[in-house]
Amino acid sequence: MVLNENFYNKQSEINRACFLALRDLILNTDENITETKKYGMPCFCFKNKMFTYLWLDKKIQEPYILFVEGSYLDFPELETGSRARMKILRIDPTKDLPLITINQILKKAIDIYKKDLK
Repeated sequence: MVLNENFYNKQSEINRACFLALRDLILNTDENITETKKYGMPCFCFKNKMFTYLWLDKKIQEPYILFVEGSYLDFPELETGSRARMKILRIDPTKDLPLITINQILKKAIDIYKKDLK
């Protein structure tokens, strides 16, 4: 069974497929990543610390990954918006996932958590 199944099932087919692919990608990045639900959205924790969220931009109806410690991530693809701490990576569900970019950001974010948890 998929945790947050209700969240995923409420999405349009194209967004659901995108979200589920992102979910698998995040969970398979490191054995210490687990999934939970916070604020009604899928939340992924690294050793029980909030790490990333999956959410849908309400205006354009496209998924994004929110990185909790985004202020420490320096990637031009990430957007800060009005957030002080977090950054998002927008995902176009009609295109192939930018796997290299996502993996690079996830690995850098994990490095930040590993340093913090020592």
